[in-house]
Amino acid sequence: MPVSADHRPTQIGLIVLQSDETLERDMRILLPQDVEYLVTRVPSGQSVTPDSLQSMDAALTQAASLFPVGAKLAAIAYGCTSGTAQIGADRIAALVQAGVSTPAVTEPVSALIAACRTLKVTRIGLVSPYIATVSDRLRVVLADAGVTVTRFTSFDEPVEEKVVRIPPDVITQAAIDVGQNPDCEAVFLSCTNLRTLDVIEPVEAQTNKPVLSSNQVLAWHLGEVARLEMSPSGVGALFQGG
Repeated sequence: MPVSADHRPTQIGLIVLQSDETLERDMRILLPQDVEYLVTRVPSGQSVTPDSLQSMDAALTQAASLFPVGAKLAAIAYGCTSGTAQIGADRIAALVQAGVSTPAVTEPVSALIAACRTLKVTRIGLVSPYIATVSDRLRVVLADAGVTVTRFTSFDEPVEEKVVRIPPDVITQAAIDVGQNPDCEAVFLSCTNLRTLDVIEPVEAQTNKPVLSSNQVLAWHLGEVARLEMSPSGVGALFQGG
């Protein structure tokens, strides 16, 4: 019997941190139902420090090489905001493409910068789960791209597995407190392991400002670079065009 033509769905790849319990769930919600996503994981430290983030540099190519050989990945997303800030977006893209063929690599930092440009935002409030040395690097990288962090708050949580347990009401209040300041135009909730999707629209309603999060901007940017037909009912002002 002859083999039929290749009618596979659009495929994208996710490189998820070993400690992350949130990114895959959020992508199921945010990505179109007819998109097939394939997942590999990269080792990540129990504590989030500049050194533990930098150490992922040595494991990314191997993680990327574990995607199925027969897959045709329209884009790959690396799921770590602070890791991207520490290692560098260009370096991450090179490491991923050394392990697997794909025309596009994205991550939360490039996705956030692209989202801010789409929304014409240059000043943001940042809510981070992490200690100051981790958050400071992200602020520098964003500033270099023309996005200034004018307000900042952190939960000062060094242990990655505890980030996913931060209650939604705590995240909501922190985001509102930051977003109500007149010197920021939007709020960014950093970290792919932080559970933010149910928080975004209530905070937007309270602050009357766009609220962005690592997983939300990452899904949106995947839609851009992989040319996906994204749902207009996606979470937050970003998916409604501002």
